[in-house]
Amino acid sequence: MLALSGCGGQKPPANTVVMVIESSPTNLDPRVGLDAQSEHIDQLLFDALVQHNNHFGFAPDLAVSWQTPDPLTYIFHLRRDVRFSNGQPLTSRDVKWTFTSMMDGTVITVKAGSYEDVRSIDTPDAWTVVFHLKRPDNSFIENLADGAIGIVPYGSGRNFGQHPVGTGPFEFVSQRFDRDVVIERAPHSWHAEPKIRRVRFDVVPDATTRALELEKGAADVELNSLPADTVTALMQNPNLVVEAEPGTNLNYVVFNTRDAILRHVRVRQAIAAAVNRKLIVQSLFRGRARLAESLLPPEHWAWTRTPPHDYDPALANRLLDEAGYPRGRDGIRFHLSLKTSTDETTRLIALAMQDELAQVGIALDVRSFEFATFYADLTHGAFQLAISRWIGGNEQPDIFRYTYAASAVPPYGANRGFYNNPDVNQWITDAQTAPTLAEEKQDYAKIQQTVARELPTLDLWYLDTVLVHTRRLKHVRIVPFPSGNFYFLETVELRQPRS
Repeated sequence: MLALSGCGGQKPPANTVVMVIESSPTNLDPRVGLDAQSEHIDQLLFDALVQHNNHFGFAPDLAVSWQTPDPLTYIFHLRRDVRFSNGQPLTSRDVKWTFTSMMDGTVITVKAGSYEDVRSIDTPDAWTVVFHLKRPDNSFIENLADGAIGIVPYGSGRNFGQHPVGTGPFEFVSQRFDRDVVIERAPHSWHAEPKIRRVRFDVVPDATTRALELEKGAADVELNSLPADTVTALMQNPNLVVEAEPGTNLNYVVFNTRDAILRHVRVRQAIAAAVNRKLIVQSLFRGRARLAESLLPPEHWAWTRTPPHDYDPALANRLLDEAGYPRGRDGIRFHLSLKTSTDETTRLIALAMQDELAQVGIALDVRSFEFATFYADLTHGAFQLAISRWIGGNEQPDIFRYTYAASAVPPYGANRGFYNNPDVNQWITDAQTAPTLAEEKQDYAKIQQTVARELPTLDLWYLDTVLVHTRRLKHVRIVPFPSGNFYFLETVELRQPRS
């Protein structure tokens, strides 16, 4: 199909970069949007109090400095040269409103659960914000960082996402749902001025069509949205460039632990043993992924080594027998349903799992849905198994609270499989209040060891960050952003056409 690249295709405007994305952002209010497209575009429109650095720590953003005089107090000192894209100066009142509007229900959002430990917020002057906590929380600052939140103007209400106003290097222009989102260089930004004037994110759900748009020159760039075979084919095109680096985005399978079959640990362990992850990485991703045994990437300070989930169909058969599920006359032990989005690569993963589980007597019914429907079912627990991704959210250890704490079931978090282990709940609390980094790391190690054994989720692999762009773009820099966000658009340039 890539040979059809000579057909038609409108070239991007001279001052516009066109990026193809898989789906529309669900909500561009940074207090609300949770999907990858919302968060990545929001990071260009908004700033947070702090930003992530190259070592999974934090650096100044809207806050030039901060102090924690005691475990219950965080004091942030704001930059004084920041304006929103409408020209309004940013002050501590805007920062306070961003968080109180979530905490008091002015804006209905899952993210409110991340600030449940906030007792009060003071603004002693226009440039100082003081958070008072109910209890110590070592992960609190993560919830103030880019990707987690963006600061909005005072008074922003529930419809703010329809026309967002931020302090980032770009400003919102328009959105046509399921068609495109347009942003352009912000006139009042305190950031270094982007080299490009405008970006249009074209929503193209089909991966083959995204590749064709790149080949035709109708689009300039994509990021982490093409199957490995397609990327390999595009590498032969002299007009395209492929940039790739090891990444942190995680594919995983979530089990509904309330399900009559999947509530058995041995069944979940058997499924893990029946899935040949190494073969899938080689065949579907052409080796552009690393096997995962934890939510955290192995470069993270809190990561710990756990026993690997090796491919072992003999072990899978034995575990299923022990769990009380012998094969029937037709060789089938039981049926399960696996839900996915319509993303082609995800569907291929599901079909590979279907074939592998059949070999140990599990009949897997694969059901694919448009992303919004799939995501709604995922958040409501309307599934047995589902394949999903963490994009950036798994770069901080608060992901364990958000994913495994009993208090984090939807709508209060992302414990979508309704996992509940009292020991894990306690270690999560202990880690949040640990007086030293060594003790915090020890608590996270115990969490990782336990969930690796009980498998409320099966971590599959960390995907490489792979970006394909036309030679119309120059100075494309995906390092040091392993989760594959869109920050490269702040520094990318357009080559001038030859006269």
